[in-house]
Amino acid sequence: MFQQFSLNHVYFMLTGLGWTIGLAAIALIGGSIAGSVLTLMRVSANPVLSRIAQVYIFVVQGTPLLVTLFIAYFGSTYLGFTVAPLTAIAVAFSFYAAAFLGDIWRGAIQSVPVGQREGAHALGLSGADTMRHIIIPQAIRIATPPTVGFFVQLIKNTSLASVVGIVELTRTAQIVSNATFKPLEVYLTAALFYFLVCFPITLFSRRLEKRLSV
Repeated sequence: MFQQFSLNHVYFMLTGLGWTIGLAAIALIGGSIAGSVLTLMRVSANPVLSRIAQVYIFVVQGTPLLVTLFIAYFGSTYLGFTVAPLTAIAVAFSFYAAAFLGDIWRGAIQSVPVGQREGAHALGLSGADTMRHIIIPQAIRIATPPTVGFFVQLIKNTSLASVVGIVELTRTAQIVSNATFKPLEVYLTAALFYFLVCFPITLFSRRLEKRLSV
């Protein structure tokens, strides 16, 4: 017998929402660290480092996230050890986020007019000081909207984590839908939860962009 869609089911879905936010945060932190390294490699004067980072970005961006997730989860068995689902997801999502964030930030840095660098050089600033005081502040303003937009997409992509056993928001919605046979109500609730998380982030991004542009 099917159950009635109730507050208990909503609370259960809220636990899944917690996992969704947590997975997205893990991916953003790991991806930001690795993405910063990729960014520095891409803008480096060393052509070898730049090419390695470029190849990595092309490969990861050209591979579906679900495939990357399967490789991280099942690939470890071929190396003689197993990893927990959460570890595999953290690695896969971090590698995935790094490729996109590294490309976004590289584009933001390179979009700063060359005259800014030339002016800083004329003032006697070193390369590190130029990057820290002139280039990066302008690049942050440029990179903020696409970075936040990617983070919103990352939150939605956490639904793929269910394939390796993580019960996030979409997976809890599937479970509740199967138990209640009320798919419309259940998935509308899930959509509302996603909206309540993503929309404030988008608004924050717009306000931050306006503040940085002053």
